[in-house]
Amino acid sequence: MDLKSILIIAHLIITAILIVVVLIQESKTGGLSQSISGSGTDTFFGSNKSATKEAIMRRWTAFVAIAFIITSFVLSLVIKL
Repeated sequence: MDLKSILIIAHLIITAILIVVVLIQESKTGGLSQSISGSGTDTFFGSNKSATKEAIMRRWTAFVAIAFIITSFVLSLVIKL
């Protein structure tokens, strides 16, 4: 396998991981129904309990997005050669 094939496979894997990580994240808002009904109040302990999970997911999303950008850039350079 040459470098281009390895980069394409890595890019496809990173793309799939990025899609999964973004879909796993909880939405920041409850949507239209929650804003109308106003039933989305969190308690102090309930909102802090999920903060660590949200922070981890944010970091993973940023890491995978940066890897996606880097592989896209490197792949575009390799294909031009």
